[in-house]
Amino acid sequence: MKFPIHSFQRFLFAGILAMSVFAATALAGPPLICHSFDIDGAKSLPWVSHDWNLSGGENYDTSKLVADTIGILDSSQVTLVHMETLRRATLYARKDRVAAKELMTRLIARAETAKSSGASTAPPSALAVFDAGYLAEAYKQWLGDQDNPAQRFDGYALVQLALQRRGNDPQMEFAAALIAVGKPLIDGQEHAQKAIAGAKNDALLARNLSARFLGPQSDTLSAMITRTKLAAKE
Repeated sequence: MKFPIHSFQRFLFAGILAMSVFAATALAGPPLICHSFDIDGAKSLPWVSHDWNLSGGENYDTSKLVADTIGILDSSQVTLVHMETLRRATLYARKDRVAAKELMTRLIARAETAKSSGASTAPPSALAVFDAGYLAEAYKQWLGDQDNPAQRFDGYALVQLALQRRGNDPQMEFAAALIAVGKPLIDGQEHAQKAIAGAKNDALLARNLSARFLGPQSDTLSAMITRTKLAAKE
């Protein structure tokens, strides 16, 4: 059986591009983790570090992680607050695998309840689905492959469903575009363009898009998400 040359070329190109994208992402750091989001002073999980990572001086009791995280998520309708809260939760969860598993389980159950509710377009329902998807992708970037409670979940698919329910939400488009970074088989361009367009009327999102990922020499988040391309199309 002969393998069509054009199919082989597409496969080879996809593989090369995938390796280059993953290498660049690994060098810079996981995009959902290695950059703290500007939430304009909104309530989130405790944070004493002056950097994106935990400082090592935290005394946060991770036995409260699940209740604290869900309480914050339930109290805010701002997607960026959810993104930063879930980013911090992932950092804390790496230190407490019991809490990590419980949080993932609870957010998936919360999303399933939201998906089965009659109010399919209600924003709270959409954010519950988003939270489960975003946490799953954050876990995959930071907790490793062994005993990772997010491994069997397609977080990006959940975020796509959340976008369908949420409607026009440029901040959620930004989240989807960030997830697409380092995933060469996901085309994040449409998400990126919607996020950038929506930032014209969203000062908080505009500040986040113009922020540099890791230091003054790194790309802005806007540049990072617009550079993501689909590796291959049939």
